Amino acid sequence: MTTATAAAAAQPRATTRTGGPKEDGPKVLEHVLGWTLVVVLAMLVTQTGLM
Repeated sequence: MTTATAAAAAQPRATTRTGGPKEDGPKVLEHVLGWTLVVVLAMLVTQTGLM
């Protein structure tokens, strides 16, 4: 093991935020917006005659 890997292995791993969705966010709002998008897309597809 080199000194760099030994130093990295010795440090405790912190949970790094990568900018993704938060775990404590408003889940209901996400579901409502998601289903709204699905309905709008289905209306668009049927109105344009793609299905």
